[in-house]
Amino acid sequence: MKSLISHLLLLFICSATIAQTRIISGKVIDASQQPLTGATVTLLHLPDSVTTAAKMADAEGKYTFSNIKDGKYIVKASMVSFGSAYTAAFQYKGEAFIVPTLTLADKGRNLKEVTVTSTVPQLQQKSDRLVVNVEKLNTTGDNALDVLKKAPGIRLDKDDNILYRNNAGVVVMIDGRRTYMSSTELSNYLKSMPGNTISKVELIPNPPGNYDAEGTAGMINIILKHNTLQGYSGTANINASYGKYGKVYGGINLNYNTGKFSTYARVNTGYYDSYNKMTLSRQIGSEVYNQYNYWHPKTTSTSYTIGTDFYASKRSTFGVMLKGYNNPTHADVTSQSESYNSAGQQIGSVTGVSPQTSNVGTYNLNLNYSFAIDTIGQKLNMDADYVYSNSTAGQYYTNSYYNGAGILAGAPVQLRNSSPVNYNIKAIKADYVLPLANQWQFEAGLKSSWVGTHSNVVFDSLKTVGYVTDPKRSNDFKYDENINAAYVTFSKPFGKQWDIKASLRAEQTISTANSLTRNEIVKRNYWQLFPSAFVTYKINANNQLNASFSRRISRPNYNSLNSAIRYTDAYTAIQGNPYLQPSISESYVFNYTYKSFQVLSLSYLKVHDDVSNVINQNDQTKESITTYQNLGSTQTLSATSAGSFNIVKWWNVNPEVDAAYNRVNTQVQGVPYVSRRFSWSGNVDQNFFLPQNFKVTLSAQYYSPSISGLSRTLSGSQIDAGVSKTLMDKRMTLSFKVRDIFFGNRYRSVLQYNNVNTRWNNEWESRRFTLGLTYNFGNTKLKAARNRQGGSTAEQGRM
Repeated sequence: MKSLISHLLLLFICSATIAQTRIISGKVIDASQQPLTGATVTLLHLPDSVTTAAKMADAEGKYTFSNIKDGKYIVKASMVSFGSAYTAAFQYKGEAFIVPTLTLADKGRNLKEVTVTSTVPQLQQKSDRLVVNVEKLNTTGDNALDVLKKAPGIRLDKDDNILYRNNAGVVVMIDGRRTYMSSTELSNYLKSMPGNTISKVELIPNPPGNYDAEGTAGMINIILKHNTLQGYSGTANINASYGKYGKVYGGINLNYNTGKFSTYARVNTGYYDSYNKMTLSRQIGSEVYNQYNYWHPKTTSTSYTIGTDFYASKRSTFGVMLKGYNNPTHADVTSQSESYNSAGQQIGSVTGVSPQTSNVGTYNLNLNYSFAIDTIGQKLNMDADYVYSNSTAGQYYTNSYYNGAGILAGAPVQLRNSSPVNYNIKAIKADYVLPLANQWQFEAGLKSSWVGTHSNVVFDSLKTVGYVTDPKRSNDFKYDENINAAYVTFSKPFGKQWDIKASLRAEQTISTANSLTRNEIVKRNYWQLFPSAFVTYKINANNQLNASFSRRISRPNYNSLNSAIRYTDAYTAIQGNPYLQPSISESYVFNYTYKSFQVLSLSYLKVHDDVSNVINQNDQTKESITTYQNLGSTQTLSATSAGSFNIVKWWNVNPEVDAAYNRVNTQVQGVPYVSRRFSWSGNVDQNFFLPQNFKVTLSAQYYSPSISGLSRTLSGSQIDAGVSKTLMDKRMTLSFKVRDIFFGNRYRSVLQYNNVNTRWNNEWESRRFTLGLTYNFGNTKLKAARNRQGGSTAEQGRM
């Protein structure tokens, strides 16, 4: 690793001598002489007005184009809520050139009776990602997880874990940073986040080399709403929702920017009373076992983010950010299992009462330093992260057994379980960007992370002498991991139509999984290379083709390596596997876009050693223990088409269609298993802009039967309707929404292999009525905190 660092530092020094000084620079301001941070500035080559380069104005309204060829140009500046401005044409001859300051005029607030407030499409296809503009939707009553489900290629499994491109190996970020939670904790966190706080969702199937290689299916980046100018402002929201039970949640987002300091704080909190009803029907030999589980959690959730950026100089910025999340929950859990013989006669039953208490606390400290080495684009960015997470969970079980006549057979069996888990994550990273001659750009970076986890699952049975620990169901487990990584990236435009980018990332993984109770130690030490490549061809101003490739990895999440058995009822449990191998994927994506609309996207994803849940069923004891196992290979070929158009001025439609062919080829418990299926889904969102600032939305979604791992999921649908109205000069928005009007959104699946024949049905409060209020105060165009990617982004989703 030291040799690798030395070579990269030498490469940095040598490359810096090639940096060029062919620059065009300027500034964008408004009518009051204030800088317009975030304004889009475009350099256009004459006489054909082809875009040569584009930049966003910085905190001082300044911009710089580097490595510009001789020629005749004009500069265009634009920004939402402002007009556009152009310079006069000028001849550039290679020397540093300062463009006259561009002033943008405020478009004002003169509204007609019916106004379409935005022309941004709901979906925008960029060279390496698909952007979902959530602000186009009525998200009243939706949480962040609800919003994600509407994005192309996104589904949820039976436990509300996120699947992207039919694969669970996806990394989820918020504002470019991971959330440091397990898949269950992440799901609960997203459920506690109001959907109307989200601005965009970025789907990145093939991330470039500056991102961690973690995530076989790619990455999802949730971008929260931010403002754009200096000053003070904030947003407050409150929502009341009712399905079968009531909920109330809200939050506040505060920003203050003096020009030298940018400080921000965001707090969301809520009380959630909900339920989940699961029905299982299992065929075991000639007998049928029906299970009914009812989970009724009551949760008080709080999350917060506090940070500040200090602009020490025009080139140096220091940042610090603290994030926290707490999720105490009490759940009333009941279960009933009934068994029937081949004649349909009941031969026994088990009822269970198992109240559960849990609490999750996750805290993340990030330190960031950004340095613009020169004015032509050479820069250095460094991050240091520390994450601490602690979760506690306790559950009591009282199982009562009855014979076929319904008579209690013996005294109830009493059990209890305790499973505290804590994580410590430390990470450092550095990224370097260097513009070279002839419009080449070089990027390189280093990263190291250290993870330590400790889980002590204790399962006790009540005997005559008191509670006695069951060593077969308990496990004291420790896991330590160190990942070292380095990458290099080269990119260049060729002429006015071609752009290429190629990356190579190397990662070393050193880990030790230690089961103290069972005296099992599994050590691993391996290197992997992860190339990625991107090609863009601009046919003309409206039509563009993109092709990309990447090789990626999904390491097992930490809980899945713990071999302790965790029961949900008398016959159902889940167990980890310390011998899991990482999954490796190859991903190919091709896109055709017209005016930023995704006309067609083709994707092929092949995953080797894909991790999936496999049920091991004991026909004698009737127990079904789900374990994590590596499958042989899974393949997904998919196509997506989406767009946005107006039927009339006040009626906007956003349709999207996905089609996929999935294939699984593996061995399950030593027996060959092959499954294949064609599936499709469709979604359409309609927006009606009415007089008096009213807006009506109608949404419909359908997904056909499909396969995921060893499960064959059945179809589902959802129809939503909502209305919103803006008040107080558009500072306040009042909204009402009904989700899943016909109660068609639920999880249903079938598992059939070897001796397993199970039908699964999950339902929850998908139908909800929600009333929401959002109020913007202060300077509503306030400059936001920086969106930066921290050093521990690849570790959080495996907790």
